[in-house]
Amino acid sequence: MSVVAEQLVKVVEKTERLIELCAALQEENELLKSENLALNTSLADGREKNKEMEEKLRVLKLAKSFSETNEKSLDIKQKINEFVREIDKCIVLLKK
Repeated sequence: MSVVAEQLVKVVEKTERLIELCAALQEENELLKSENLALNTSLADGREKNKEMEEKLRVLKLAKSFSETNEKSLDIKQKINEFVREIDKCIVLLKK
């Protein structure tokens, strides 16, 4: 075989290997794209769940602050009632 023919065969072989490599890379690229899509979907779901949890936490904190306020209000009302009773007693004593 002549040198030119040998070089042509080598070029054809290298071209075939490049075509195979290109096909493998395209397949890998498609797999990576589908994995990327799945991960982005999972990330979006996670962000949505995180947002929902933050809202629940905010509501719970708000509810807790109201319950503490109600307990404080009850204590304040009881103290006011005690003061009113004491004042009433003083008024009764002053009238005598």
